[in-house]
Amino acid sequence: MNFIRHSVRLKRIGGHLRTRQPVKNVSRSLSNGQDSHEYDLIVIGGGSGGLACSKEAAKYGKKVAVLDYVSPSSQGSIWGLGGTCVNVGCIPKKLMHQAALLGESFKDAKHFGWNVPENITISWEALVKAVQNHVKSLNWGHRVQLHDKKVEYLNAKGSFLDSHTIKAVLKNGTEKTLRAENFVIAVGGRPRFPKEVPGAVEYGISSDDIFSLKKSPGKTLVVGASYVALECAGFLTGLGFDTSLMMRSIPLRGFDQQMAQLTTDYMENHGTRFLKQCVPVRIDKADNGLLHVTWKESVTGESHQETFETVLFAIGRDPETSQLNLESAGVQVHPQTKKILGNNNEQTTASHIYAIGDVLEHRPELTPVAIRAGKLLADRLFGGSDVTMDYSKVATTVFTPLEFGTVGLSEEKAIESYGEDNIEVYHAFYKPLEFTVPERHVEQCYMKAVCLREGEQEVLGLHFLGPNAGEVIQGFAAAMRCGLTYTNLSSTVGIHPTCAEEVVKMHITKRSGDDPTVTGC
Repeated sequence: MNFIRHSVRLKRIGGHLRTRQPVKNVSRSLSNGQDSHEYDLIVIGGGSGGLACSKEAAKYGKKVAVLDYVSPSSQGSIWGLGGTCVNVGCIPKKLMHQAALLGESFKDAKHFGWNVPENITISWEALVKAVQNHVKSLNWGHRVQLHDKKVEYLNAKGSFLDSHTIKAVLKNGTEKTLRAENFVIAVGGRPRFPKEVPGAVEYGISSDDIFSLKKSPGKTLVVGASYVALECAGFLTGLGFDTSLMMRSIPLRGFDQQMAQLTTDYMENHGTRFLKQCVPVRIDKADNGLLHVTWKESVTGESHQETFETVLFAIGRDPETSQLNLESAGVQVHPQTKKILGNNNEQTTASHIYAIGDVLEHRPELTPVAIRAGKLLADRLFGGSDVTMDYSKVATTVFTPLEFGTVGLSEEKAIESYGEDNIEVYHAFYKPLEFTVPERHVEQCYMKAVCLREGEQEVLGLHFLGPNAGEVIQGFAAAMRCGLTYTNLSSTVGIHPTCAEEVVKMHITKRSGDDPTVTGC
């Protein structure tokens, strides 16, 4: 292939014209192997998306390198290959969520006839060790896979010198200059701290730290209303820790707000203390190591103080773009979010540089999204494919104590897009069979299908709050991609007795005003 381009062309991206610069011929040394620092593809970032993209590209016989480097968190936490999901996200989060659910199961077991000892407690140290052992096995597995696929792995921090050259600084400080025909930026993001709050950075921790915390967190304040905040507060409460959650405004911004409110109602009813419409003012550390937190109420301005052992911030995440020297490569970022601007092909404002995953503006910050986008990108670059990533109807689950699974539009977004008169919402409150014998109060177990009102009533959004929500919503997500209608949904025979069957049995509309509570079997 000839990668020499003799002309400078203009291309429209995101409503703006950009200059496509001539691309130098770096392929000659690739073909004869004279320069070991020349690649067909360099991926910056060893998270789920970057690894998927690099391995897929290697299948086509291309010379591929992956750079991955983890800067220590504010509290000094570091981890291995695999990115946020493997090390400080989905995987350890789900394991700690499971540990909390097991604690709840002990309480239920008594009602089912099990002789369970009183005052069962958990060893935080044993839990962390078990979680970290699994995480380390995944780190090693990723390194083995890269080796097997003949992808070169560098534990190095990369930054652009020009549009085809990067400087790689290895862990020991050694510098290498690497060149490539194509680049994929997949560096993800890191937790944000409120730097305007004295003591937040110095004494606070984040999701980068909690899963490897050597000492039990004890009495904990979680600051934030994101899914990370709710999940962490939820499993900490479930593990038996005195946990408070400080929330400035609404929970789960961007999610269906009725579902979000029911999610936090359940958490509040089951032990998590909520400090609503409050913001931290400062954190001071006493000689005994305890943290004195000062906060105020947003509406009244009234000030409060309390002592905690741990303060965890989960107020959002920022992309890791500041140290990439993107301007030298002609890659533009959003002026506010600092995320990379890209078109529908994940192509940035430099034609041979792409971005995938959380670092790309206006994309769902979800691991499976980054993985699929990375694979499809490699297929287009090297396999002759023209298939692009479809970011619509992507399902996700918030692993709060009562799980919240969702796919498609929220009720608010559907009304905004189609008008309230054109929307029909079917809904139901239900009680899982497994919750009946322990007599759990689960008024928040709820589901709804947001549909178009006319015709066969296309399902625009499906939302489920209850046990195993992720397992329930996954199958319906496939149906949504096939054009699920309420006619299809209501004509499906359910599996009895399950929670998922209640989804296909929904028949009460909000418009009717009838009681949507499910009774009997």
